[in-house]
Order: sequence, then C-alpha cells, then structure tokens
Amino acid sequence: MANSPSGDSMLERIIRILSAFDADRPLLSVSAIAYRAEVPLPTCYRLVNQMVAEDLLRKDSGGNISLGMRLWELASRSSPARDLRVAAMPFLDDVQSIFRQHTQLAVLDGDEVLVLERLSSRNSVVNQATIAGRMPVHQVSLGLSMLAFQQPAQIAAYVARHPEVEKINYPGTGDLRSTLAAVRQRGYAQLDGMMDHDTAGAAVPVFASITGRDRTKVIASIGVVVPIEFEQRSALVPVLLAASRGLTRALSAPEPDARPSESG
Repeated sequence: MANSPSGDSMLERIIRILSAFDADRPLLSVSAIAYRAEVPLPTCYRLVNQMVAEDLLRKDSGGNISLGMRLWELASRSSPARDLRVAAMPFLDDVQSIFRQHTQLAVLDGDEVLVLERLSSRNSVVNQATIAGRMPVHQVSLGLSMLAFQQPAQIAAYVARHPEVEKINYPGTGDLRSTLAAVRQRGYAQLDGMMDHDTAGAAVPVFASITGRDRTKVIASIGVVVPIEFEQRSALVPVLLAASRGLTRALSAPEPDARPSESG
C-alpha cells in the first residue's frame, strides 16, 4: 500500500484509526480519531468513510464512529486466540462454578497482558480486566505467571524497557526478579491489592509443546480475581492448577483422524 507524504503507509494509518478505540472510548468523533491516530483530518475523514462503507466502522445518527461488526466477524472465523478460547472454556466454566467471582484467560502480547475471556458472576468484586482489554504484565498475576517462564534474556529486556518495575516492592517476595523466581518455583502467581486495594488475584501458566522440540512454552494464563477476604482463598491455586493441567492436556491431544475409513 502506497506511503503517504509523511512516510507512513495507508495500512499503518488504518491500524492506528482502529486502535484509537478502547474500552473507555468505544465511540469517537472523526476529529477525535484523527487526533488519537495522528492522521490528518481530511485523510481521516476519507479513510473513515471508506471503512464505514465496508462495515469495519459504524457511524451513528450524530456522526460519531464506533467499531463495526465486520471486525468481530473476521476475527471470529479463525484465529489462534479463538481456538485457545474454545479449548479453554470448559475449564474456565469449572473454575467459575466453584468460586463465582471472576475467571480469566489471557495471553502475552508484546509487553502487555491481553485478556481473551472473562467469566463473572453477579455481585462479583471489582475487576479492571475486560475482554480484549490490556494490562501491564508486571501489575497483574496473569502477567507474572507468564513472564516468569520466559527466557532470562526476554525478562531482562522487559525490565530494561520498563525501568519503573525496579521501584516495585511485591509483598512477600520483594523485587520483580525475586518475585518471578518465586513464581517459577511455586508454579503460580498471587497478588493482593495491586490493581484494586480490596481484591486479590491468582493465576497459573498454561503450557504447550513446541512442535518438533522436546520442550514446552507458556502460551496463556488462567486466573481469578476475588475479594482479599475471600473464604475459599486456600482453594484458589489447587483449582487453577487442575484447570491448567486439563487445558494443557487438551491442547496437546492429537487431532482426530478425519479421513474416511477405508474399511467396508
């Protein structure tokens, strides 16, 4: 796709326009999109109109813009995230049926935790996570449970990109490196009051085999968010570990042979 006079391609501009929307800003004016996407206003109007015509964006009667249903349709047809979510749902349902607070599935995406699914019950405790929402890796148990099992060079690079983590004192473990070492040793992460003072989070990694290699890697995390004074806190980790093992086995199971039988 041809570059604009400023040097960025139309594809890059379209991606920035789509990325202008988030959970706090699901509806934007074209001028707000242009500002957030750093796209000249005339160009933004043209691209927005083209995207509305393709149902990638929608325009209401007042001229405000939101994401279109076609984006959801395209993303839902086939993607690694969709396959992982489908495989995980029975195990997430099991966890949610026990604790009835918030049960979440997330992956690492760059330096952020990307939430693929969240199951919640009425009167659940406050929770900052939203489906398709992002959170800092070092501030949530979901993130720590995955970061701890990355290669040392990847962890060092993350710390270098986020020097603010050096100032964090994690209760019971100290600095980030000590906390990650504890997570690796225990096999789970727990944080109290990190995102909200009255909540606690616990999360466990989900592993999958690396094709053609005799080792595994972390591909996701299953976690819960509960009140700090939650009566079933002692059961959180055992239940989450059981769910993680179940999902790991499900992801490692061989594909069923779909070829027609040659007998008969």
